[in-house]
Amino acid sequence: MSESWRITTMLLTVLLISSALAWYVVRRARWAFALPRSVTRALGVVCALGLVAATLSRSLGIEYAGAAAALGAFGGAVMLSIAISSVLLIPVEVGRGIAKLVSTLTTRADGAPKGESAASPESPPRRAFIAQAAAGGALTLGVGSSVYGTVFGRRDYTVETIPVRLEKLPAALSGLTIVQLSDLHVGTFVGERELAAAISLVRDAKADVVVLTGDLLDHDVSYAPVLSRFARSLQGLARYGVFAVPGNHDHYAGAREVLRGLREADCKVLLNRHVRIGQPGAQLVLAGLDDVAGPRFGSPGPLLDEAFAGAPDQLARVLLSHNPAFFPTSHKQSDLTLSGHTHGGQVTLFINPAELVLRHGLVRGLYTVEGSQLYVNRGFGTAGPPTRIGSPPEVTRLVLHG
Repeated sequence: MSESWRITTMLLTVLLISSALAWYVVRRARWAFALPRSVTRALGVVCALGLVAATLSRSLGIEYAGAAAALGAFGGAVMLSIAISSVLLIPVEVGRGIAKLVSTLTTRADGAPKGESAASPESPPRRAFIAQAAAGGALTLGVGSSVYGTVFGRRDYTVETIPVRLEKLPAALSGLTIVQLSDLHVGTFVGERELAAAISLVRDAKADVVVLTGDLLDHDVSYAPVLSRFARSLQGLARYGVFAVPGNHDHYAGAREVLRGLREADCKVLLNRHVRIGQPGAQLVLAGLDDVAGPRFGSPGPLLDEAFAGAPDQLARVLLSHNPAFFPTSHKQSDLTLSGHTHGGQVTLFINPAELVLRHGLVRGLYTVEGSQLYVNRGFGTAGPPTRIGSPPEVTRLVLHG
């Protein structure tokens, strides 16, 4: 199956499921809020328009970036409202089912509760009120959180300062600062406005090294010049330079063009290779890997031995690897691995689903396995719906100590 057909199939599947859930949510909204038929129809139209807008925004190129961003934001908010509301309504449906079962088991043949006279007041109206209130709360929270995440959450940028101890780090490099950007997803929803914010945050972080750990483009290779200009703007903000590795989305878009644009911007692409950072006698090894998705697109994929070939064992090793799922394979050859890919879950309301479904559960933050450390950056942009809830976009400032 070709990549374009795979993506098309996935989008159609999502659209079909979202349509079914939208029908369900609209029916529940009518019941919970006692909506008149005209309002219910209007709500159904809004849902339908949102689903169409979300799909249409994916097909518009850079020449229609403004329209695509507006359509995508509206459509994304609608789709996420439907999805979150559907999930939050599950406990309501379970509660209604249990209440109905209990009522059936405790009701006499004449319709009165067992142990009471037929004239006693009945509880179903009270249970119905409670169920309607719970459903209304679920729907309100679903819509409200989605709108917040789309309008504010995706631009609620944070700088995380993480101290990291590396035993092999020479004293002369203690305090070295690596600033990590990951999952920019330059495209429809991450353009000049968002990239200007990223540049400002990197400047304030006072980096010695800037690293870009993949998914730098979203899905449209025509945005490669925008990414290249951004990489050029980072030059001079780090005394040892800017380094990058590709992610799966870079391969989806066209890794050859993405990496060529980065190299033209004087960004050092570490595709299964390493460099030394520092001065003679006081250095560390900085290596980078191709993404695990690479072989599907004619790229070599992560070649760990090749990346560290010739690197002295006595030097501290920092590895750039987009997907943290590769860490259980690579951790014995690196002291610190910097990854992204997961977006920290991107949408985490009460629980983080990514921690339950992603392999190894390496989703965000600092992990240690057998003495090797991994930091998973939450990412700067978004994938899918342009929204973030409970997982704000991140610039990481890692301060190394010996």
